[in-house]
Amino acid sequence: MAWDFDTDPEYQKLLDWADTFVREEVEPLDLVLGDPYDKTDPRFKQLVRPLQLQVKEKGLWACHLGPELGGQGFGQVKLALLNEILGRSRFAPSVFGCQAPDSGNAEIIAHFGTEEQKERYLAPLLDGEISSSYSMTEPHGGADPTLFTTRAVRDGDGWVINGEKWFSSNAKHAAFIIVMAVTNPDVSAYEGMSMFIVPAGTPGLTIVRNVGVGGEREGSHGYLRYEDVRVPAENLLGAEGGAFVIAQTRLGGGRIHHAMRTIAQVRKAFDMMCERAVSRKTRYGALAKLQMTQEKIADSWIEVEQFRLLVLRTAWLIDKHQDYKLVRKDIAAVKAAMPKVFHDVVQRAMHLHGALGVSGEMPFAGMMLGAQALAIADGPTEVHKITVARQILRDYEPVEGLWPSGHLPTRREAARERYAAALENELANE
Repeated sequence: MAWDFDTDPEYQKLLDWADTFVREEVEPLDLVLGDPYDKTDPRFKQLVRPLQLQVKEKGLWACHLGPELGGQGFGQVKLALLNEILGRSRFAPSVFGCQAPDSGNAEIIAHFGTEEQKERYLAPLLDGEISSSYSMTEPHGGADPTLFTTRAVRDGDGWVINGEKWFSSNAKHAAFIIVMAVTNPDVSAYEGMSMFIVPAGTPGLTIVRNVGVGGEREGSHGYLRYEDVRVPAENLLGAEGGAFVIAQTRLGGGRIHHAMRTIAQVRKAFDMMCERAVSRKTRYGALAKLQMTQEKIADSWIEVEQFRLLVLRTAWLIDKHQDYKLVRKDIAAVKAAMPKVFHDVVQRAMHLHGALGVSGEMPFAGMMLGAQALAIADGPTEVHKITVARQILRDYEPVEGLWPSGHLPTRREAARERYAAALENELANE
């Protein structure tokens, strides 16, 4: 029976190195650099490239990919333990070669791309030389593929794309964009959509505006318009009509990776809360001595540990089955739990910091907004709760007869009938 909560000693050494490396070398970048996806920034090349070389020397570069693609082929449990560290810094994923959406785009090109696509787009993406974007959701339909209207029509030796896409992350820095479009409107949306690789600068592709999240000074999510955007036939990614299968492969991993990194952010808020509790004095002594503060800390610790175990168990199940579809319920549960845990812990930490907590001099306001973004990204929380419920209810059958199976009088009568002979003998012997 294999049931263990220990980490392999050799891998733990790498985690310890990553923990120190991220704290001392990477987290400070968050305070002095701009956008991690802007690979043209000379400061990026000067400060980040040397750190990436150190990561590669340690064998921790792009660990989500197999050795044939320059990664380590780590399973999801190992990735979870590493991402718990990387999630503390917005630059850490770029330093370690696993930043979203590039990581997901690399995964699907690796699985579904042609050799030419891999050479042209995947190789520089894996080397960290370029950024990419994923263009799926639409202004009127959100993330529901059955409502998508962006069309791609075959025309000679190419495809012509028309439509609008919403919240395409980092489109302004992307060297190429992967777009989902309807190619056959006469069949189910799950069979009639395809994916295409669109190079940046293709005529007809316009960034209407870059939408900011909350107080972002410069928007990071592109509102894109495709007007007679022509791409050659070889830019079709995977099979025609196969977009949904590709998307599920990408999104399944992406959702669990978001959760892994969220653990780091929640712990960051928790640590700041505990530090505040033992540091801040009131007329009654330190905040830590007050029972309501202790309740906040206890509730937060319990919620974080519960969430972490759910994430790790889900990662273990993915490693076990090697099929995201078989772990769909668990991934959906992680996605639904993630924003609530994040919000609740951050809110408590913010509150304990008083006016300082809601000010721009602490990171809590951004964290709160991040929690709300996670409740929407890759499908809203409500959709994932429905998935969890439906998957669970498949294992249950309706009861026959008038009373539910837990009806005590019915159960008691059945038990008496089962043990009637034994009960009669017992009475006869009295």
